[in-house]
Amino acid sequence: MSTSNSSAEEWLARSREKVSQTPLSPEALSIGRVEQIADGIARISGLPEVRLNELLHFEGGQSGFALTLDADAISAVLLDESAAIEAGSSVSRTGEVVQVPVGPELLGRVIDPLGRPLDGGGTVMAKTRHPVERPAPAIIERDLVAQQVETGILVVDALFTLGRGQRELIIGDRATGKTAIAVDTIINQKHSDIISIYVAVGQRATAVERVIEAIKQYGAPERCIFVVASAAASPGLQWIAPFAGFTIAEYFRDQGGHALIVIDDLTKHAATHRELALLTREPPGREAYPGDIFYLHARLLERAAKLSAERGGGSLTALPIAETDASNLSAYIPTNLISITDGQIVLNAQLFAANQRPAVDVGLSVSRVGGKAQHPALRQVSGRIRLDYSQFLELEMFTRFGGITDTRVKAQMLRGERIRALLTQPRFATLRAVDEIALLAALGAGVLDDLPLTAIEALRARLPSHLDVELGDAAKTLAKDGVLDEALKNRLVTAVRLLAGMTP
Repeated sequence: MSTSNSSAEEWLARSREKVSQTPLSPEALSIGRVEQIADGIARISGLPEVRLNELLHFEGGQSGFALTLDADAISAVLLDESAAIEAGSSVSRTGEVVQVPVGPELLGRVIDPLGRPLDGGGTVMAKTRHPVERPAPAIIERDLVAQQVETGILVVDALFTLGRGQRELIIGDRATGKTAIAVDTIINQKHSDIISIYVAVGQRATAVERVIEAIKQYGAPERCIFVVASAAASPGLQWIAPFAGFTIAEYFRDQGGHALIVIDDLTKHAATHRELALLTREPPGREAYPGDIFYLHARLLERAAKLSAERGGGSLTALPIAETDASNLSAYIPTNLISITDGQIVLNAQLFAANQRPAVDVGLSVSRVGGKAQHPALRQVSGRIRLDYSQFLELEMFTRFGGITDTRVKAQMLRGERIRALLTQPRFATLRAVDEIALLAALGAGVLDDLPLTAIEALRARLPSHLDVELGDAAKTLAKDGVLDEALKNRLVTAVRLLAGMTP
């Protein structure tokens, strides 16, 4: 009996202690009501103090965010399935804007724009969360773009070099290899210090799976983060996906590191924004897009930057992708993005059909700042290649109407054909900087003039291992220092000449 009384007294003491520690202060809750729900948009009343982009919780456990604020109601975009939400359901404020987990815990993971796992790997145990909407670095906090992002794609590295902190648009018709360029660039960061973030917006699930599998097979997935809002995801998730991707990438930039983000693609993001805007009754403008679509993408891409040394010297490079219809670069969204970014890589459907891949249109493509960041040795050997190739394309057009008799023109045509063969590069076969320098040096020295066009691809595939043997540590020194003196240049040309003689 005494034991029973003792246990009861202990329980009572613990209960009293627990009750005494429980805060009993008043707590204010803002509860609203769903007035209307349709097409992923909820019309909500009773929340007059809600903030723009504030996260809202519905009584069934779903979440959304406030997109437009009117005098008597708000329009919220749902981030989950809306089947369980109906008119009359309660909605509560959270007091916080939409946030996403950031940090090294995300490396190697496939997540949705809210940080929820899609790879079956368990919850992301990130220690930090940041808002998906963040201000871009101020001008005074930025530095010059003076360091190259090596893509491993010869036509890009030689003609349209990307710099760390640059925004380079990849644009072209459907199925012309836009994603292939971005994926090869990510794969080429396997041995670099750049963290890659791939953001899929409105893409088919099978296409996203192919991208992830390619990076797993050829690249370093443990240095990549995949943010996926596929075509089956809610419009709200597709809308915030690019912003969430930038927030994740900014974490590494702000820590003094370097990050590369690919947005695939902003055309579908613009279509999603148009859908949400028209459903919330924003006035349509040119081609039925609301007027704020330019500001939307501008404030997004302005977040890519090279920070000053005082801010840690990190960089965030952006490769947004956009799709054109019938190669129409003057359409509304393409012209917006071209004016926002620092250059564009234009892909041509006719070149793609002619089996010239990457199908880069060298006449329309440009990099406005990357030339200053180009590898010094690569700049030294690629000085005339763009001019020579452009002249070859014009000559090729005219020579279709008659034979070539002039010896100089024949030599130009011969050189141009070798340039085109060099710039035609298979997927997942990226080149090191020293390989690109050797190929262009050999091209300039005329080593490839007598080589059959069909043998150039085999030579390019065998070149990396051959240079490691012939040059040894000099190859690593060239890649690091970028100093190409005449003696080293002659060694490179000799090595390629030797390999050309061994290539059938």
